[in-house]
Amino acid sequence: MSSEQTPDAPDTVVDTAAGPRPRRLTYAAALSGLEGLALVVGGMWMLVLGLTGDPDDRQQAVTGGVTLIVLALLPLLAARGLLGLRSWSRGPAVITQIMALPVAYNLLQADSMAIPAGIALAAVAAASLVLLVNGETTRALGIRGPGNAQK
Repeated sequence: MSSEQTPDAPDTVVDTAAGPRPRRLTYAAALSGLEGLALVVGGMWMLVLGLTGDPDDRQQAVTGGVTLIVLALLPLLAARGLLGLRSWSRGPAVITQIMALPVAYNLLQADSMAIPAGIALAAVAAASLVLLVNGETTRALGIRGPGNAQK
């Protein structure tokens, strides 16, 4: 290999992987980030109420708040990866949406003000799943299906 060929090889790899980010991928990242932020806000709310309020079980409230904050890391990291066109980020994003669907179902079963939250969560999770499995999104992330290995 000559010194002239060495710089060209990495550029071709970068040029094929880089490109404009599809709007669908940006929307999926935004929805995933929105879910992560909602988990952080909910966790902080539970944590603050557990520490300053008069909950039935202070330890359970604090544990629930910390758990929600830690769970928020998954969709937030997935959103960042999706914005950066990282192929690994689609897995955590899809898992987050699949985990959100049973939560939305449970919220819809409640006879309270949780029903609108369940509707919103179900709509966001379903829309995110559609955006994440879209062919344009898959190509932008460089994900090839089984049996479609690069030759």
